[in-house]
Amino acid sequence: MRYDAVRLRLWMRIGMQRHWLIGGGVCAATLWLATCARAAGDAATATTQGAGDAAATHGLAPLALVGVAVLLVAAKLGGEVCERFGQPAVLGELAAGILLGNLALVGFGAAEPFKTDATISALAELGVIVLLFEVGLESKLGELLAVGWSALLVALAGTLCSLVLGWGVAAYFLPAAPRLAHIFIGATLCATSVGITARVLRDLGKLQTREARIILGAAIVDDVLGLVMLAVVAGSIAAVSAGATLAKFAVPLIALKALLFLVGAILVGRYVVPRLLGGVGRFEGRGVLLAFACAFCLLLAWAANGLGLAPIIGAFAAGLVLDEVHFEQLPRHEKRDLEQLLAPVSSLLVPLFFVLTGMRVDLRTVADFRLLGFALALVAAAVIGKQICGLVVLERKVNRLAIGVGMLPRGEVELIFAGVGALLLLPDANGARTPVVNAATYGAIIIVVLLTTMMTPPLLKFTLTRLRPARATD
Repeated sequence: MRYDAVRLRLWMRIGMQRHWLIGGGVCAATLWLATCARAAGDAATATTQGAGDAAATHGLAPLALVGVAVLLVAAKLGGEVCERFGQPAVLGELAAGILLGNLALVGFGAAEPFKTDATISALAELGVIVLLFEVGLESKLGELLAVGWSALLVALAGTLCSLVLGWGVAAYFLPAAPRLAHIFIGATLCATSVGITARVLRDLGKLQTREARIILGAAIVDDVLGLVMLAVVAGSIAAVSAGATLAKFAVPLIALKALLFLVGAILVGRYVVPRLLGGVGRFEGRGVLLAFACAFCLLLAWAANGLGLAPIIGAFAAGLVLDEVHFEQLPRHEKRDLEQLLAPVSSLLVPLFFVLTGMRVDLRTVADFRLLGFALALVAAAVIGKQICGLVVLERKVNRLAIGVGMLPRGEVELIFAGVGALLLLPDANGARTPVVNAATYGAIIIVVLLTTMMTPPLLKFTLTRLRPARATD
């Protein structure tokens, strides 16, 4: 009897570890396939070189197919590990991406082409659009408007404090750089990556809390303020570099575009969408509701991009204006049906974005001790600047610490700012034109992105699950 019990426990342990063995085997196999696909692609390129258009290949490149497979497996394995330790899956996806993207440091470079593959990048961008569309579907416009003043104050306070602190840190560590370069580095700290926070809030089931609505509303305002600030600083730098002056109406024009887009999206959702849904309800085919919703999301993302705004703002607005009242006239559809229909699409595309974001982090920048002091000072400025914004919330009985933590991650938004700065030139003390964000500064910004992105999921979970009950009883 005792022997049977021991054997049973042994089989249970083997069963618990079986999925890890299978997952590891699948990951190893896909990485091997990546190596084979890269070698086959190089051989095919060498064979068909100079053969003309007739020798062009058809369909997706093998590299993209294998790359998507590798990223999906890495995302699910990383998410599984973090969830078993009680952490959000997004943290594991980012960690898996960082590990996969730095395998070249140990001599395995087969995954390097995935970072720059156009197809994988497009699918990842589509993933973050789907994520914000999903977050918009789970949010309610009326509830966001109800916290509008708090969200506006949080965004303004976080932007101003981050700008001033980042400016001061840059001036201290880079005294020889021009003042506009210091201002630009401070401006890079102002943006908030809403994708990271939105994913964590969704994974924790906290999207309906008042803190989540304030964070999401403030993040949208942050994006608008960040674009305005980027336009002002970049325009000023370009004007100084060219010996010209900044256009007088450049800043008001950008702000007006953002306001018109948001108001236009609300009007479309109120007057146009109900009529369109009335026509959708007459179709009998499968997937009509999902196809219409995704098309509406992509069109608003395109419209936002056309106005100079981030496409994710359009995706969030699309989900937001598809209010549940519009679905009452559909005899066989409800809003929750749309969310369920979108779930498989989200589970495939969204992890690609976070894994690819992690892959683009170069750990060699962390090992450069010359940048470490500057980078850690920028991280401190980024954290303090966003924590201060939680103090200006007007509502009582809300978790102000969680609001500040939710505004922490910079992610891809700060990388976009840094990329713009790398293309801008300013004359130095000797009159030579140098990049506003040079290689060393870019490395420090990478560290800020890495640390703020990685610290947000566990801190946000802790502040929302451990501290909220005590605050709620105030």
